[in-house]
Amino acid sequence: MNKEEDILLKEGKMLPVMEHFYTIQGEGAHTGKAAYFIRLGGCDVGCHWCDVKESWDPTLHPLMNAEEIAETAAKHCKIVVLTGGEPLMWNLDILTSKLKDLGCTIHIETSGAYPLSGQIDWITLSPKKTGLPKEEIYAKAHELKMIVFNNNDFKFATEQAAKVSENCRLYLQSEWSKRDEMYPKITDFILAHPEWQASVQTHKYLNIP
Repeated sequence: MNKEEDILLKEGKMLPVMEHFYTIQGEGAHTGKAAYFIRLGGCDVGCHWCDVKESWDPTLHPLMNAEEIAETAAKHCKIVVLTGGEPLMWNLDILTSKLKDLGCTIHIETSGAYPLSGQIDWITLSPKKTGLPKEEIYAKAHELKMIVFNNNDFKFATEQAAKVSENCRLYLQSEWSKRDEMYPKITDFILAHPEWQASVQTHKYLNIP
C-alpha cells in the first residue's frame, strides 16, 4: 500500500473489500430478509473458530471506492449489512453517508472491539473473549449474538448480556462445527432463561452465501 492509498483508507474514501454479494440474511433478528453484504477485510480479534479467517489480513483484499461500492449495493437492495473481518477497524463515515443518500438501512455485524463510526441503523454485537467490546457500544447494540463453542460460553454470554440495554435482543448461536453438541444445550439454557432466543445459521442450510 502506497502513501496515497493509506491516506484514502484512513479517510474512509477507500476500503479493503473481501467480497460483496446479494443474498438472504441467515442469522439473528433479520433472518430471512434479502440483504446486500459488504465484507471488509481486516480483523485482529483472532477467534480460533472463525469461519472467514481469510478476511483477517486486509492487505490481501483490493481497496475499493467507498461511494462506488455503496452505489452497487443500493442497486440490489435497501438493506445493507457491513461485516468482516471486523468492519469497525475502518472509517465508515463516507460509505454509510452514501448508503443513506441512496435510501438504505444499514446493519453492522461487529465484535465491538473498535469505536463506532458511520451512520448505523442496526448493530449486531458479537463479543469475543480475545477482544472485548468498547464500553460505549453495549448501550447502542440492538441484538447481542453470542457464539457458543463450549460450556464456558454460557457464562460469558450471561456476563455480556448484563451490559446491554433492556431492549437489546439476546441470541445464542452454536459455532457451526459444534452444532450437534451445543444446540441441545442451548435449548436447555433458553428454556431455563427465556429472555434468550436461539439463532441458527440458516444460510448454511440453504446453501447460500
